[in-house]
Amino acid sequence: MKSGRFDYFIVFAEMRTGSNFLETNLNAYDGLTCLGEAFNPHFIGYPNRTDILGITQPMRDADPQRLIEAVKHGTAGLGGFRFFHDHDQRVLDIALSDPRCAKIILTRNPVDSYVSWKIAQATGQWKLTNVAKRKEARAVFDRAEFEAHLTALQEFQITLLHALQVTGQTAFYVAYEDLQDVAVMNGLARFLGIEQQLDSLDESLKKQNPEAISEKVRNFDQMADALARLDRFNLTRTPNFEPRRGAAVPGYVAAARSPLLYLPIRSGPETQVMEWMAALDGVDSDGLQTKFTQKTLRQWMRAHSVHRSFTVLRHPVARAHAAFCEKILIPGPGNFTEIRKILRKSHGLQIPETLPDPGYDKDAHRAAFKVFLDFLKANLAGQTMVRVDASWASQLQVLQGYAQFALPDMILREDEIEVYLPALAQQMGHDDPPIPQDAPTDRPFALSDIYDEDIEDCVSGIYQRDYTTFGFSDWQQIG
Repeated sequence: MKSGRFDYFIVFAEMRTGSNFLETNLNAYDGLTCLGEAFNPHFIGYPNRTDILGITQPMRDADPQRLIEAVKHGTAGLGGFRFFHDHDQRVLDIALSDPRCAKIILTRNPVDSYVSWKIAQATGQWKLTNVAKRKEARAVFDRAEFEAHLTALQEFQITLLHALQVTGQTAFYVAYEDLQDVAVMNGLARFLGIEQQLDSLDESLKKQNPEAISEKVRNFDQMADALARLDRFNLTRTPNFEPRRGAAVPGYVAAARSPLLYLPIRSGPETQVMEWMAALDGVDSDGLQTKFTQKTLRQWMRAHSVHRSFTVLRHPVARAHAAFCEKILIPGPGNFTEIRKILRKSHGLQIPETLPDPGYDKDAHRAAFKVFLDFLKANLAGQTMVRVDASWASQLQVLQGYAQFALPDMILREDEIEVYLPALAQQMGHDDPPIPQDAPTDRPFALSDIYDEDIEDCVSGIYQRDYTTFGFSDWQQIG
């Protein structure tokens, strides 16, 4: 391990953000060595280079850690490299979690970087050291291409920010406009543990396109109109304050013998799906395989190299009602006793201690369910002290958690499992698979007994992301 705070550094940048200029000036300091785009998938360090510090591209591709170790130990002083969003993603896992890796984040106005990139593509000139050899071209703005460019940049910046936050690290941020400021470069050197201070910056690289952007874009008016229509502040987003969920691997359910894997969503049709899986192989529900770890689930996947995984969505109104009845209203096994107490005490939930209760009729049930929906709205917005339980977390958030380990092959809806589950079983070699049973009616009252437009409006507001993502209509249309 080297002395000082860091063993090596990484410059997070993108094409046309000034990273070549930054590298040149980093290399002007004694004790700093920047080794180019060390993990570019198309070359190693620089085009036409065959190795970095004796590590060839095939060696790097086989084991990126090997090159990182060479950078840490094979340079005089502090070594580092530039890294773009489309470089080897394995390096992110290594570098972002390592507090001994100094992070430098270089940014530029995405419109400027896009236009510069388009001009470089047109001219084939990616660096300029002699102004007399400068090639000129005008960019043609493509809205779809720019939006993809912008999305990639934003998603990468969010990834970096989140990783730094959860690991308690900080980065040195440099804007494109800072690159000409020797005081900022000297500040960056101090961040890296270098006391040397430069009096001036390297002037070998020249700015390639100094004109106003209106002169660099052939269809500037079209670009201005397209940019005006972009939702720069993301005003149309659906706010999401739910905590991220893990992959919940212990909840996966595998069939007894058939190569089928079920990713349950709580408060959905879990019971009838698992009963169908058991009937498929002629066993009872206890014969299903559960309580996996990531290791044992990978072993199952390898043992069933041809397998299918699936999940089943339930309409948000039906799911919220099921969660209320099963987890809050009806005392007994599976009931959230402590949350039930909190809802009765702090949220005004009027439900009896035990059921059945002659005073608890349909009107009382509707009123109690509405109180529960008010709680859900606050709970999913992070405004209560109660956990966001998987029983009522948004189905999109649950699936995003599952995606950290494995995505389901099929995402079904409850009202279509009678068709698609047998079809899935036939793909796996079952000639005459059983038909799933209908879900039992909620107790003590069915949703149809209390459903109205007011309930639909409440639920669609709470689970707007599920409605939008999965295209749910009103429950009455399918209920």
